[in-house]
Amino acid sequence: MYATTVSSEELRLRRELAAVYRLVAHFRMTDLIFTHISVRLPGPEHHFLINPYGLLFEEITASNLVRIDLSGRAVEDSPHPVNPAGFVIHSAVHAARPDAQCVLHTHTRAGCAVAAQEHGLLPLNQISMEFYGRLGYHDYEGVALNLAEQRRLVADLGRHPAMILRNHGLLTVGETPAQAFLRMYYLDKACEIQTAATAAGTPLVVPSPDVCELTARQLAGEDGSSDLQDDKAYEFAWAALLRLVERVAPDYQD
Repeated sequence: MYATTVSSEELRLRRELAAVYRLVAHFRMTDLIFTHISVRLPGPEHHFLINPYGLLFEEITASNLVRIDLSGRAVEDSPHPVNPAGFVIHSAVHAARPDAQCVLHTHTRAGCAVAAQEHGLLPLNQISMEFYGRLGYHDYEGVALNLAEQRRLVADLGRHPAMILRNHGLLTVGETPAQAFLRMYYLDKACEIQTAATAAGTPLVVPSPDVCELTARQLAGEDGSSDLQDDKAYEFAWAALLRLVERVAPDYQD
């Protein structure tokens, strides 16, 4: 159950993060009990919430998320430990990027496949172009258990909203859990498209760099040259996803 000191803002973030865990499970982007999603809590302490190590994502609720500090120590009583690799990756990004309020990491089949390809993510589709020139790459250094890797991981992410961890998986950040999830959903979808297109063994059609950059700006809401604008798309998509999780996993709020 919630601690009596949980603020209304923390409760809101706990429920939103728990919803993201359930959506990741629903869309089959999990790796059993592994991978992690974290969200920073408001306040000067730099505390953040992360999944209890040992639970499947479909078991995670708002109340069993673990509150820890930047050193990886639980700051409230919890019967659950925290995945050490989750702490290494997530604490580094949270500490370096004030805008990275939520950090999401996956090991999906398509994501890991593209992470093993030398050319990385190609702009083969409109979905892929959201990340054109906006994607970092981090070379594999083994399981993320060494604190020295944090500096290199943060440098490779830079100011990008997403990163491919080579030979490992995918990572997205967002100002909200909703934004981090939607970025991951489409990054993973882009990887699925690429693995299907490259498996066909036929020549690929790649749009010009100018068209790819224009599309990236349009999808990020950064383009003012188009005749029409759609600044409600992600807001509507997230509302629809919340309705979905209310239907398939209503206990996420517990």
